Amino acid sequence: MPITQEAIHAALSRIIEPDLKKDIVALDLVREVVIDENTVHVHVEVSNPAMHSRKRMEEAVVFNLQQALGKEVKVVVNVTPLSGERGTLRKVLPHVKHIVAVASGKGGVGKSTVTANLAAGLAQRGWKVGLVDADIHGPSMPLMFDVVHERPRTRDVDGKAMIVPVESHGVKLLSIGFFAAQDQAIVWRGPMASKALEQLFKDADWGELDLLLVDLPPGTGDIHLSLVQAVPLTGAIIVSTPQPVALADARKGVGMFRLPSVNVPVLGIVENMAWFTPEELPENKYYIFGKGGARALAEELQVPFLGEVPLVQSIREAGDVGRPAVLQGNTPSAKAFNDLCTALQQRLTQPILPLAAKPEASASA
Repeated sequence: MPITQEAIHAALSRIIEPDLKKDIVALDLVREVVIDENTVHVHVEVSNPAMHSRKRMEEAVVFNLQQALGKEVKVVVNVTPLSGERGTLRKVLPHVKHIVAVASGKGGVGKSTVTANLAAGLAQRGWKVGLVDADIHGPSMPLMFDVVHERPRTRDVDGKAMIVPVESHGVKLLSIGFFAAQDQAIVWRGPMASKALEQLFKDADWGELDLLLVDLPPGTGDIHLSLVQAVPLTGAIIVSTPQPVALADARKGVGMFRLPSVNVPVLGIVENMAWFTPEELPENKYYIFGKGGARALAEELQVPFLGEVPLVQSIREAGDVGRPAVLQGNTPSAKAFNDLCTALQQRLTQPILPLAAKPEASASA
């Protein structure tokens, strides 16, 4: 078939934008087509800014064009997220640039502490940050941000009552903990928990955000799969301690995000409780959980290593009084979390490709 604009647009019209449920030509998402002899350059926009979504769209464009024009045709694809007013076409969280899940295979490794300090640290740097406490059965963010007694209010947005997140230390925050008494156990089956989590995203007025962090419960289960299906994740961070029992579960966490059905980029691994330094011996480091285990796992799995956080009493105390340690000024704890903030900022400004097995190309993205 001759390489013409008409033939190219006809082939691209077979690709359905997965969030908007129409073909990308009808949605005017094909922004530019340039024919250079036997090479076709295509610029396409997508509603989901996550890199795995953009990668799938790229594969769908290449597959459909080569099927229509011939395998010998070279296809160069540039996929970008919808921006400006066009960005509002995305139905879920259209004004949020990045959504990052923070996960751990094992409980008790300090995942929530890391999430809280990343949120507060980036907000301190001027980022617009939101945080969803998705640990349905053990919400801890209200305590860590000193808003235990706060209750979200509602606001009318285009005729719909929307939840307004609570704000603390410059971070917009929603948690199931706001909707239950402190001593009330939340005993929900998977579907109820997943529905409640979905409401924290879709029924909340988050406004414009540079980053929305999601503090996931430990393990790999319903909540994790529901999150992947409900919101366009940019990527995930895995938190672990250096000890083998935690690393075994962290490995499973990385494996879950790399499943073809999930296919979310792992932005990096954080090693928490990397060493212990007693206050009276500030130069000493005691590796009570082992040394460098998470760094070694990151190298083995070819995942970036984002940094280490020491086991320091002040970090625990800061969380208990609702003032994240990253806000403590020039302390070793604040420096460790600030280094993590810098590492995450750098990851979010670099190309991020999923490391899962390449999915089968198809006529839809």
